[in-house]
Amino acid sequence: MLRLLPLSVALLGFALSLSAADRPNILMIVSDDQAWFDHGFLGAKAVSTPHLDKLAAESRAFPRGYVTNSLCGPSLASMLTGRHVHRHGLTGNDPFIPPAPPVAGAKGAAKAAAAKQKSAAFLEGRAQMVKRFQESPILPRLLSEQGYVSLQTGKWWMGPYQTGGFTEGMTKGGRHGDEGLDIGRKTLAPITDFIGRAKKDGKPFFIWYAPMMPHDPHTPPERLLAKYRDKSPTPQAARYHAMVEWFDETVGELRAHLDKEGLTRDTIILYVVDNGWIPRTDKPVVDFARSKQSPFDGGVRTPILVSWPGRIKPAVMTEAASSVDIMPTLLKLAGAPVPADGDGVDLLDDAALRARPFVAGQNSTHDILDLARPAASLRYRWLVAGDLKLIVSSGLKTGGTQQGSGDATEPPRLFDLKADPHELRDLAAERPEDLKRLMTQLDGWWDGRK
Repeated sequence: MLRLLPLSVALLGFALSLSAADRPNILMIVSDDQAWFDHGFLGAKAVSTPHLDKLAAESRAFPRGYVTNSLCGPSLASMLTGRHVHRHGLTGNDPFIPPAPPVAGAKGAAKAAAAKQKSAAFLEGRAQMVKRFQESPILPRLLSEQGYVSLQTGKWWMGPYQTGGFTEGMTKGGRHGDEGLDIGRKTLAPITDFIGRAKKDGKPFFIWYAPMMPHDPHTPPERLLAKYRDKSPTPQAARYHAMVEWFDETVGELRAHLDKEGLTRDTIILYVVDNGWIPRTDKPVVDFARSKQSPFDGGVRTPILVSWPGRIKPAVMTEAASSVDIMPTLLKLAGAPVPADGDGVDLLDDAALRARPFVAGQNSTHDILDLARPAASLRYRWLVAGDLKLIVSSGLKTGGTQQGSGDATEPPRLFDLKADPHELRDLAAERPEDLKRLMTQLDGWWDGRK
């Protein structure tokens, strides 16, 4: 388990005046639907993650990282743009389409969903989402301006890979990845082949490895599932835990390939999770109330790891970090200009980390109710300042595809994350001054009205 250390000097003799040939390679690893506490280096007992544990030990590690939204589409967009959800505008995974009459049975519902996703209104809505996404700065596009070649694999919501500025990719334009979703589960060859070409051409590379792992369907190899059948509390938890270890194995395979190619010391690895996942005990689905699509740490907290052997000093940071910090951190390490209007800080800048009073985020409906007005889809805003966490409801309760109904009576909630990491004891009534102070900070960040 990682031991928290004081802030320390991050870089070991690194200068930013780089030629293209001297720029570091970047491998960005994005786990898909994994709880923050399901990592061995954060004390997990239920699951084994030896390769991620090794990476953490070699990294500038932020155990208290946060994504901007506990839904994959908005969360990934923030990583790529360095902007909070209300700024890049992609508050959900899909455009809102008024529901058709309900269809009986699971097969009927699946057919109806497939038909909706092929409808002209849905496709036009997704085209507008891609257009909105491209209005922001996008990490691979900015790196390409510095001579990088880049590869998209895995989850990708924004049309074909070219929309993000990748020079190569697997996704042809399907809703959330199409052929890209084969990565990790079926093959790693697109990545290993790409590394070989980049090395041969003498080009620095950026790889987006965002496999649909451990995301459902939870279909791990039998050899791993057998390990967890008697160890996990439920069959669905066993499948999820086995998927976590399977994902961890792919991380080990990629790191072994970098080592084989002699690129380990030339490559930055950044690790993050898009959002959390807690299996329900009564059925094989996620606990939406406490993890994915929720404002609780089970949904929005993630470790963030930054590794560059010989260049970045390993340390475990006490400060909270945000996924909007990924873009400025990687751009600075690559010797590239950082957009001046971004929302993040450089994770290697101790002074900036110390000076930041809080990190914040929001939760919204799965479908975007109004692309031009982020507040229309807002369900919760939340803020983490030191050990305290504030959660404020907008009154819009649904996390699904419907408009939903308001519940303006839901009060703000306040938690002490150090004493109560799973947010079970609301302190709002006991600490009114803290509540007032954090409400002021949250409203100053975004008041949730536009």
